[in-house]
Amino acid sequence: MTPAARAAAAIEVLDRVLAGESAEKVLTAWARASRFAGSADRAAVRDLVFEALRCRRSFAALGGGMTGRGLVLGGWRAAGRTPWDDGPHAPPPEGPADQGRPPQGAEALDVPDWLEPALQRALGADYAPVMQAMRQRAPVVLRVNAARAARDAAAARLAAEGIATRPHPLAAFALEVTEGARKVQASQAYATGLVELQDAASQAVVEALPLRDGMRVLDLCAGGGGKTLAMAARARLALWAHDAAPRRMADLPARAARAGIAVSLTDRPEATAPYDLVLADAPCSGSGSWRRDPEGKWALTPDRLADLTAVQAQILDRAASLVAPGGVLAYATCSFLREENESQVAAFRARSPGWTLDREARFTPLQAGDGFFLAILRRA
Repeated sequence: MTPAARAAAAIEVLDRVLAGESAEKVLTAWARASRFAGSADRAAVRDLVFEALRCRRSFAALGGGMTGRGLVLGGWRAAGRTPWDDGPHAPPPEGPADQGRPPQGAEALDVPDWLEPALQRALGADYAPVMQAMRQRAPVVLRVNAARAARDAAAARLAAEGIATRPHPLAAFALEVTEGARKVQASQAYATGLVELQDAASQAVVEALPLRDGMRVLDLCAGGGGKTLAMAARARLALWAHDAAPRRMADLPARAARAGIAVSLTDRPEATAPYDLVLADAPCSGSGSWRRDPEGKWALTPDRLADLTAVQAQILDRAASLVAPGGVLAYATCSFLREENESQVAAFRARSPGWTLDREARFTPLQAGDGFFLAILRRA
């Protein structure tokens, strides 16, 4: 496919996404219907689509409209590219209806207007740099399974399979992939549990937990189990994982077996309480991971945020009830917003006497990871 033909395909996909369909589902359907497209073509179209979704507001302004054509045309203009050719599979050439304009304010940073004040409060002087970083593609980062190999040895194994990496400064076992990212999940290093895909800030959250051998630990909102596995690699733990939607943990037993880790899945964590440490990586706005899920940025509404903060408060209260005296409650989100982070912790402490705040930490893309928040609370 020519670059112009790829642009036409991205326009077709984006029009369906803007109409309310999931980008992943539309891309899968397009690939199945487009047998002429090779793997490089599919990857290129996917990149065009997700770049347009990350930069939706600014590209629409530059491209003359909130349409698939406007987004792709805006992306070409943002990159300083010349207009596409007029070949048989190219979009129609530019015309008077395609006039764009420079984006302004929150639009230029690809931030929803209603969220701008909250993000400015949360990030302060880092607001604009962080939002600019969120417009870019997220790096691919691996976590080396410390129970299997040292970081340098894992890097050498990956290099032998054509995957180049470099140490990531945010976490002791993090490797950023610099070449061959699409080979990772087919590699022997991945298949044998030597490495897992996990963002560097997510790894840093786990490294900040006061884990030690022999602890009873619960991952209360385990999801796919990335932090569950990372905790197990740090110490010899009696480890349980729970999620309100158990189907999210469907792959966790296989991942744990691949990594050589024992973890018990439970639908009633109260039955094996109390725990020395409970990690509550709560459902949130996902504002810290918008680079990976740009659709989430535009789908978030004030009502949805209010619902999420209510659920977070309930999760904190439940998690607290499961912690042993002297034990630790670790509360985490992949959000920048104070409403989900510092304010949530302050409200919990106000209604729950007997908890001390050991530390709070924030991570942003300025540290080359996703946005994360962590609070470590200790029961008296």
